[in-house]
Amino acid sequence: MNRVVHPIEEESYRRLRARLDTSHFPPLTRAVVERVIHSAADLAYADDLVMDEGELAAAHAALHGGAPVVVDVEMVGAGITRRETVCRLRDAVAGPSLTRSAHAIRLAFEEVGPGALWVIGNAPTALEELLTLDADPALVIGLPVGFVGAVESKAALRASGLPAVSNVSEKGGSAVAAAALNALLYHPVSHPEEPS
Repeated sequence: MNRVVHPIEEESYRRLRARLDTSHFPPLTRAVVERVIHSAADLAYADDLVMDEGELAAAHAALHGGAPVVVDVEMVGAGITRRETVCRLRDAVAGPSLTRSAHAIRLAFEEVGPGALWVIGNAPTALEELLTLDADPALVIGLPVGFVGAVESKAALRASGLPAVSNVSEKGGSAVAAAALNALLYHPVSHPEEPS
């Protein structure tokens, strides 16, 4: 993806890197860490985020290969640039033992099936519901924010063994979840050299 970077963004990254050395991170991990920090102006994410470079590489390939991107709320989708997303929250209904966010995840899975990238930045119950499905995701960006259920749902994501980006604290939200996906979206795709 050819992307023109605005001078303000360039300066922001220069200042970020002047305050925090990210050079020890592998390439995709560094891209995610820096873009999340950039989105929140919060350097503490460098020690809070949890991810695996190999899983990010597989997710990067899936994303650039056209895998669907599902979001828990439209605000996450609005933050993901140059890529259509699936959000079924408007169609969802809450029930006695099911939040509207959880129902939206069920509806989205019915629509996209396995292999999608899931980006959850708002509702811990959406992440909890995703973990009950046989979604076989390319990646789960699980960064819901809040004091109730957020830490627990992210811990459950890490314990699930699914390929994931999460964080340990209560922090998160739509902007950082979208930023994590955008980091993979903006990162260059390497093309193997053609045989001579």
